[in-house]
Amino acid sequence: MIETDFTGAVARITIANDRKLNSLGTTLLEALLRAVQAVPRDARVVVLTGEGTRAFIGGADITEMARIATPDDARAFITRIHHVCRAIRDCPQPVIARVNGWCLGAGLEIAAACDMRIASPNAHFGMPETRVGMPSVVEAALLPGLIGWGRARRLMYLGDTIGAAEAERWGLVERIAEDLDAAVTEWCDMLLACGPESLRRQKALMRVWEDSTMTAAINAGIDAYAATWESEEPRRMTAAFTQRQR
Repeated sequence: MIETDFTGAVARITIANDRKLNSLGTTLLEALLRAVQAVPRDARVVVLTGEGTRAFIGGADITEMARIATPDDARAFITRIHHVCRAIRDCPQPVIARVNGWCLGAGLEIAAACDMRIASPNAHFGMPETRVGMPSVVEAALLPGLIGWGRARRLMYLGDTIGAAEAERWGLVERIAEDLDAAVTEWCDMLLACGPESLRRQKALMRVWEDSTMTAAINAGIDAYAATWESEEPRRMTAAFTQRQR
């Protein structure tokens, strides 16, 4: 099941399948997609995590994958994973992955789709699909941009697994924390101190940058900056800043 808490400025989504290392089959994927799409507009930050301490997401449900009978079945299953990743990337709020334990295959694709990742010291990351006869696909395509082509090949060709410290050195995670909840709260507080509309515009702009030439990315940034001043947020926040300086 998927557990949600949408009562405050921080929307929390938990994949609650600890018995199976939070692995994702069709039912959970569809529920997770609905949960991401249901995040309230007035939420400021989203935190995505897995139940328990053993895994963020241990991967796609291998039992269900073993029952795939046709290429059309395979396409349908993998597209469900892509739809979840795309919903996370399309979510207007910043999404923090709270990575507690194993983060493998589909789990790493979902973590890569998040905006930032905080991991426990016992977290492990890998793309083991080639070890079970299939390539890593969909949002695994984000990994070269995060860690470089050579390291992405190491994970995906070898089916290798790395620990949290190496993942941080590679840039796969942005922070390791013994106290995950305290670290997540600290980042949430920092995000809540920012202008909500400016954060939404920043996330949307970074999505444009991913698929743009440098010239187009710069021009998109100029347009985004100009559009920001259609609202009162920059005037209000710059005035408050200068007042504090005085």
